Amino acid sequence: MKKIILSLLLGSSFIGLSQETTTGDAIRYAIDDLNGTARFRALSGSMGAIGGDLSAININPAGSVVFKYNTFSGTLSGFNQSNNSSYFGTKSSDSNFKLDINQIGAVFVFENTDLSSDWKKMSLGVNYENTNNFNNDLFSRGTNPNNSVGNYFVDAAQGYELQYLQTQQGESVSSLYNYLGQTGGLGFGAQQAMLGYQGYIVSAFDDSDPNNVDYFTNIPVGGNYYQENYIKSRGYNGKLTGNFAANYNDVLSLGMNLNIHFTDYTKSSSVYESNNNPEYTTGSTVKSLQFDNDLYTYGRGFSFNLGGIAKVTEEFRVGLAYESPTWYSLNDELSQRLVVVNADSNGTYTDIVDPNVINIYPNYNVQTPSKWTGSAAYIFGSTGFINIDVTSKDYGNTKFKPKNDLLYASLNDDMSANLKRAISYNIGGEYKIKQISLRAGYRFEESPLKDNSTFGDLTGYSGGLGYSFNNARIDLSYANTQRDYNQSFITSGMSDQARINTNNDNVSLSYTVTF
Repeated sequence: MKKIILSLLLGSSFIGLSQETTTGDAIRYAIDDLNGTARFRALSGSMGAIGGDLSAININPAGSVVFKYNTFSGTLSGFNQSNNSSYFGTKSSDSNFKLDINQIGAVFVFENTDLSSDWKKMSLGVNYENTNNFNNDLFSRGTNPNNSVGNYFVDAAQGYELQYLQTQQGESVSSLYNYLGQTGGLGFGAQQAMLGYQGYIVSAFDDSDPNNVDYFTNIPVGGNYYQENYIKSRGYNGKLTGNFAANYNDVLSLGMNLNIHFTDYTKSSSVYESNNNPEYTTGSTVKSLQFDNDLYTYGRGFSFNLGGIAKVTEEFRVGLAYESPTWYSLNDELSQRLVVVNADSNGTYTDIVDPNVINIYPNYNVQTPSKWTGSAAYIFGSTGFINIDVTSKDYGNTKFKPKNDLLYASLNDDMSANLKRAISYNIGGEYKIKQISLRAGYRFEESPLKDNSTFGDLTGYSGGLGYSFNNARIDLSYANTQRDYNQSFITSGMSDQARINTNNDNVSLSYTVTF
């Protein structure tokens, strides 16, 4: 494949590809799932004032000093995501399963041999987790009585001179697509217009005027449009954490994390449309189209955590933790392909518009919001505990940078206007019967959007058990979460959306050993 590198100016034109898509991309990195050890998952991540778990240090880094001994933990998880879609009354479903080693880490505990010191012990830890699993398959279909996907190309074409959409003598579609991507003032929008024109989805009102800027659709209007949308995504968000914590006088524990984030995300989307509407008597008529997009996003980020846990009484503990924004540096690559079946007086034929070009866009930065977590736990001696975590995160503080870029500023204003502060609640409890531990949890997360009808609240429950033997423990957990949201077929030209109910099931198995 050819590769093109756009100027810094044109990097903004890709980020402006779709305000909806860009905001959605920012939310993808701002929302963290609750992955980690099986014990942590069984408690719905509610361990902020308890600690003593490799994944719990992601909530409150002071929790590592709760360990009594050096500890190693590794976790194998199975993720199953099921999506049920409804689009104009048509139901469809799809699912994806992934098996992965999603957590591995260790904590080293150092007792202070100076008995006169009030600092009793300290801990050092390192832990890796997949904070998000992006593997997902989504399929929606239905008959739209109003709008065609082709409106996307008609909207894109308006305002561009015809000379930029037509190949010149000796010029290929690939060369033209490449040229538009590298030319200031044109960029991504002109590439979309060219695809639609070369696929005969749109035509110029005056095809002989190279300065023509007005276009119409070759898709018959006034009928029904059968539409399909298939989205396949793969990838992960990973986090490598270095932890330090210390205990003061057996009353107060303080901790800090330094985190390096990794992301690798691919998204392949394919939109299909067909119609049986009456053909035009002159010119060509579009009978069906398929529009394919392949997006690849990769990059790294950095964040830190600070936290403390106070032992108010022997039974009651409270915790407070701060997680900084994550500062991501990201890169995007995109390739596109359009297949159109047209009909005219001479018959039916297929036009394949495949530039065979990868758009490589300039590096950009995303800053996710910080969050605060308050925790309280009651410990029932050696038999168990119950813990409650309450987290506040203002998604309106999500930012694209540099802020002084006009397009970034517009996107940031849009997110400030449409995203909100969201509160999440996590409740978990554990009860021990000799060597067996029984666990259960519940979680609720508010939608990051002010209009939660488009992206709903998340609810989840979990359960699990653990078995201790010698200096080791095996833990097993099951967790389920559900959320409803709307999914667009295309980023502009039609506002119709499918309603998606997504159901995530997770089974995790952890092995923990002290040494």
